[in-house]
Amino acid sequence: MTRTGAVAAKMTRLGTREKLEARLAELDIALPLDDAVLAEGPLAKPLEVGRARIGNRFTVLPMEGWDATADGRPTELVERRWGRFGESGAKLIWGGEAYAVRAEARANPRQLCHQSETEADLAVLRSALVAGHEGRGERSDDLLVGLQLTHSGRFSRPQGAPAPRTAFRHPVLDARVGIEDDRALLSDAELDDLIGDYARVAAAAEAAGFGFVDVKACHGYLGHELLSARERPGAYGGDLEGRSRFLLGAIEAVRAAAPGLEIGVRLSIFDRHPFAPGDAGVGIPQPSDHRPFGAAPDGLGLDLDETHALLDRLADAGVRLLCTTAGSPYYNPHLQRPAFYPPSDGYLPPEDPLVGVARQIDATATLVARHPRLVFVGSAYTYLQEWLPQVAQAVVRSGRAHSVGLGRMMLSYPELPRDVLTGRPLERSQVCRTFSDCTTAPRNGLVSGCYPIDSFYKRRAEAEALTTIKKGAVRS
Repeated sequence: MTRTGAVAAKMTRLGTREKLEARLAELDIALPLDDAVLAEGPLAKPLEVGRARIGNRFTVLPMEGWDATADGRPTELVERRWGRFGESGAKLIWGGEAYAVRAEARANPRQLCHQSETEADLAVLRSALVAGHEGRGERSDDLLVGLQLTHSGRFSRPQGAPAPRTAFRHPVLDARVGIEDDRALLSDAELDDLIGDYARVAAAAEAAGFGFVDVKACHGYLGHELLSARERPGAYGGDLEGRSRFLLGAIEAVRAAAPGLEIGVRLSIFDRHPFAPGDAGVGIPQPSDHRPFGAAPDGLGLDLDETHALLDRLADAGVRLLCTTAGSPYYNPHLQRPAFYPPSDGYLPPEDPLVGVARQIDATATLVARHPRLVFVGSAYTYLQEWLPQVAQAVVRSGRAHSVGLGRMMLSYPELPRDVLTGRPLERSQVCRTFSDCTTAPRNGLVSGCYPIDSFYKRRAEAEALTTIKKGAVRS
């Protein structure tokens, strides 16, 4: 895919504050930006969450793993990744990756998942992470490690082919996953039963030593899709009370099964219509009559009224951790993870990715101001690259978020938090440039990892195969 028609400017061309601010002014957006990052500054301050004390303001965000065994168990690659997350110096680990609550809930056939024989693996993964943390001289009594519980819903592919289980019929997305009738729809009884899976996995996580679980409600997966199920009849659709019933029911079940755990929710706080490649490969919306959660009536703007109402319900239910994100990697990734280079099956960004970064930071700040019972972790920072520390510190210092979450950056440069917190300059050769190979590779059947930057993956045989795949995408 060529870059003809793209509107973005490379971050590497914005190397001075003057150039960055000029570009922000050109885009008519603003980002909080500190002049100097302090080793003992706002990012180093501890954070209290319920009974837990978190040692600093960096969070490792969960990502979808693509390198477990066929029966959902960790491999050496999985344990390496979790260990590197521990080495990062971040004190809040929002789950090393998404963990499917049952085998058929996986988004890919190499995703970690819960089965009776896999429960002991949870302690192994947590131990690998803590060992990495302590191996770098860090104390672990101020380290909070979570496990993200997920059902992939519409995007379930447990055997490698689409096997969607959906909340409602979607006029655009159904065709993308091959849905032609109502057989993929989950019944109310099936959703009732599924809540029990969340409780069982939470109990196993508590036994394995995790400090919290995330009842995932983002990125188009089932927990998120249900929040948009306006057209669904019955107990789990219609108004916000019905559409949030599954999420709140799972939280209640988790609380009862694992009373020692804190509970978090990673939430797509806004969404939009699906996008697809248009002229010159640039993404354009595919409108429909459906209104996504957090979207304006036209499906293109933002409306956070229901998001505010949901956060009040979550706080009333005892949730204390809220990680903000947006949209979905499957149908509007430029909202979710701003990037200069799209994955091979994606589209060129219809806006400068800085606009997407600012949108998430601003929306999170709006929520923080209204919901003092919640501790907020923000997302979408990786695209800032060398400017990430200055923006992250300014966000935390000014109260726009309590913690800064990092996803893709943790694959290429897991020690960025440690370097920032100890006053060391960034290792520019390790900074994620949002090449999107960490998505292109697994979507083409290769194990996940940072092939452009991490020397471990550069040496693997899959790196050559990935190069061939990308060349084919460019030619097409």
